[in-house]
Amino acid sequence: AAPAPKAAPAPAAPKKAAQSAGAGEQSIDAPMPGKIIKLVASVGQSVNAGDVLLILEAMKMQNEITADAAGTVKAFNVDAGNNVAAGDSLVILG
Repeated sequence: AAPAPKAAPAPAAPKKAAQSAGAGEQSIDAPMPGKIIKLVASVGQSVNAGDVLLILEAMKMQNEITADAAGTVKAFNVDAGNNVAAGDSLVILG
């Protein structure tokens, strides 16, 4: 008898489909590769320029990623624990 076929390995958790910034919206991008440690702001929250949106760890240092301008958090394109590359869209502000 033929051996039973091996079960395929479970697929990796899919990466969130990154939302792109629409008219009147702004994408906050990763300035460097690293790992998302914590989402500080929440979707729907009003933020001012300089407010911390999330914490990105790179080279064992935690970097605060801040809003460039006042707006409302429309979406996060990452979750805590995600690895990101420089230039990846992290947050959409509107």
